[in-house]
Amino acid sequence: MAVNTKYSIKNLDLHYGDFHALKNINLELPEKEITAFIGPSGCGKSTLLKTLNRMNDLVEGCHIDGTVLLDGEDIFDRMDVNVLRRRVGMVFQKPNPFPMSIYDNIAFGPRTHGIRNKAKLDVIVEKSLRDAAIWDEVKDRLHKSALGMSGGQQQRLCIARALAIQPEVLLMDEPTSALDPISTMKVEDLVQELKKDYTIVMVTHNMQQATRVSDKTAFFLLGEVIEFENTEELFSMPKDQRTENYITGRFG
Repeated sequence: MAVNTKYSIKNLDLHYGDFHALKNINLELPEKEITAFIGPSGCGKSTLLKTLNRMNDLVEGCHIDGTVLLDGEDIFDRMDVNVLRRRVGMVFQKPNPFPMSIYDNIAFGPRTHGIRNKAKLDVIVEKSLRDAAIWDEVKDRLHKSALGMSGGQQQRLCIARALAIQPEVLLMDEPTSALDPISTMKVEDLVQELKKDYTIVMVTHNMQQATRVSDKTAFFLLGEVIEFENTEELFSMPKDQRTENYITGRFG
């Protein structure tokens, strides 16, 4: 089956002031697959992830050269950033539910985009929570504060909140690093399920996680992509010695 490219990243360089954080990145991220970004801390994984929905626009002194195309359209050139962020949802490392009810957390995005009809919002809230595999756990307490949920539930709530605006892409920045093993497994199962409908790009420190859930893996080192390959191939037959050194635990 031919896979379409969702994101095409060409000759991308990113500076924070004088610091050269990303160096000549060229990647084609496939549609409706899971791409993992791995590498040691500070190597550029999260920086690239945040470039894909222009979160880096908010960082002072950030300067970007090169192109990032989403479905062939340049995200820096003619695309409204609000449209981009509607198409590209984001889930962060630490669950960050809003201090409001579970229902209002999910309805927040759709309301921002002008949906006010309660029946419509009810449908969106239920579907998003079902899609995030958490509906059965919360359906009887939708109007209670989201802050009363466990960490693992909060993270799935944040995934549901991202899904509520019906994005095409889900960016996940180490979405399980603050979770216990059982919650981690639930999120991993969920991510596998979601790739039927969404393109997912996930930064992870956990190489076992990359091997379990991703289709493709990019290995970053000091702001460069050293290797980008089908996950199985990258982990079983790395082409670059630096990749091999990292995945066998010689550094990192």
